[in-house]
Amino acid sequence: MKNIVITGTSRGIGFELAQQFANEGHKVLALSRNTKPLETVNHKNITTISVDLSSENDINKAVDFIKNEWNKVDILINNAGKLINKPFEELTTQDFEEVYKVNVFAVAELTKNLLPFMNKGSHVVTVSSMGGIQGSAKFAGLAAYSSAKGAVITLSELLAEEYKEQQIAFNVLALGAVQTEMLEEAFPGYIAPLSAKEMANYIYDFALRGNKFYNGKVLQVSSSTP
Repeated sequence: MKNIVITGTSRGIGFELAQQFANEGHKVLALSRNTKPLETVNHKNITTISVDLSSENDINKAVDFIKNEWNKVDILINNAGKLINKPFEELTTQDFEEVYKVNVFAVAELTKNLLPFMNKGSHVVTVSSMGGIQGSAKFAGLAAYSSAKGAVITLSELLAEEYKEQQIAFNVLALGAVQTEMLEEAFPGYIAPLSAKEMANYIYDFALRGNKFYNGKVLQVSSSTP
């Protein structure tokens, strides 16, 4: 039984992941602005906290829970993401800041705050996108989102190096097309070959076992891109 922290659990992959870990007997701390979907599930192994990841005070709510209730984190899954789909010339500095706050700065802040609770064998998994992979297909309208997903890949590679002596692993999964609400925001009408639940199954296994085989790596988990 492990203690798992997952962000972005109100819908899509994060929603499915939280339930899968809980159903297998692990304790889950689910962080999302909207906690109602998982509160409706009402699973005894899931604790929900309403968190705006762009707020340092909100992140402290999660840290306080871990300090008081768990005192240990085995797996952190940085799954939350924000996407703004606009032509580049219409993107504002505020748009970029909003996207980077969730996709990059919040990943750094939450990870930094949870590291004191991680021991040898802990695993930090960050969900990125094929759009953040250098040389991959790029799509108009996603300048803020895809560049942020590229930034978080480099951040994870650096953290793997910095914490390798503590034997805390950092890996990134760069996802291709998965049928989620966010995919619909980016590519309206596109039908992906994978469901959120199918991708959650993969991430579940990788989070539990991938750190035995990988550290500082970016795995391209993509059977298709739009």
